[in-house]
Amino acid sequence: MKTRYSFGGDEHVFVEMDEEMSLEAFFKALSMSNAVRDAAIDGVTEICPANASFQVKFDPDRIKPDDMMAEIKALESHAEKAEKRLKTRIVEFPVYYQDPWTHETLMRFRDRHQDPNGSDLDYAARINGFDTVADFITAHHSAPWFVSMVGFVSGLPFLYQLVERKKQLEVPKYVRPRTDTPKQTVGYGGCFSCIYSVRGAGGYQMFGITPVTIFDPKQETSYLKDFMVFFKPGDIVKFSPIDRDEYDSILAEVEANRFTPKIKEVEFDLEAFEADHDGTNAKLMGALNVG
Repeated sequence: MKTRYSFGGDEHVFVEMDEEMSLEAFFKALSMSNAVRDAAIDGVTEICPANASFQVKFDPDRIKPDDMMAEIKALESHAEKAEKRLKTRIVEFPVYYQDPWTHETLMRFRDRHQDPNGSDLDYAARINGFDTVADFITAHHSAPWFVSMVGFVSGLPFLYQLVERKKQLEVPKYVRPRTDTPKQTVGYGGCFSCIYSVRGAGGYQMFGITPVTIFDPKQETSYLKDFMVFFKPGDIVKFSPIDRDEYDSILAEVEANRFTPKIKEVEFDLEAFEADHDGTNAKLMGALNVG
């Protein structure tokens, strides 16, 4: 794996661990970005982690770009010794698949889709070799997901499914982006699922919606009082399918500030996962039912 360094204008250094997403690349990027943070380099103003890379913003009046690049490169040894264990949390997230709101939206934008004659789930099921939409939905929620980055839109998590490569679901983005996506839509693009934190434009396929707020800049939501963004890199998510009645019930609890997300502290071991995908996933998801 060859690390690539480049400048982003006069105030950024971009560090790419790999051109494609993998859990190994994520852990190396996380380890190195943490090393940059711990080094407290004079002039660094922000560190932005991504799926298999990170970007450092700095003040060029305090440190020259070439000097900043050299400081960061000197920390690459930390990436080579990346810790492959992570103390994190697993969160159960309800999803109302095939809901009426994303369906209405996707039908408005069929002219921008690869297949104007069906729904996003119809298309995703077919190109991934599933006989039915129900089978595809089961594949989407049957294994946990790893939050590899949060951003692009405030609070939006990118989620990478914890399965072996040959079982990865893959669905391309729309041919042309939509100008509308309902808030809290569960979407899919490439090998990543996501949850749209706000209503707005988007290009990911739309599979369902969650009643759980994930971004609250006013911090009025009970479980977001400490920080306006729910997710953070390293979180593990278990999607749980719900019906319309359950959706309405949970939404009412969220709006009344009585809802508490189901969260358990866990340890994710990359080597254990690579040795036994199913066993590791069963252990992670089983933690949600403990206590």
